[in-house]
Amino acid sequence: MSSSPFHTSPLPESPHVSLYASMSKFVLPTALKEIRFHLSQTGEASIPLRKFLTNNYNGLKTQLNYKLPILIRESYGIPPSVTARFERGREIKNNLDGLDEQGIESALKNLLKN
Repeated sequence: MSSSPFHTSPLPESPHVSLYASMSKFVLPTALKEIRFHLSQTGEASIPLRKFLTNNYNGLKTQLNYKLPILIRESYGIPPSVTARFERGREIKNNLDGLDEQGIESALKNLLKN
């Protein structure tokens, strides 16, 4: 037994097991072509969306193998929203004003179900 005070977990033995599989929060339809987040740089209403993106952006990009564009658009004074663009140019937009981080996660999951 090692005298190291740190315990490390072994890596999965199978090369087919993804280290990020447990991070997968969102089910992404194959028809999805782009996700756009709109928020204000200084607006109070955009604080939860900024926190959500800070905590989840890397996981989303990793889950998608960096293939799906996730755009973050900042503009002064606009309410926070998310827009999903699907095949054939169909877009669905959800307003995120007044939602906390869990509410934003739920809104994004519902948006991706369409």
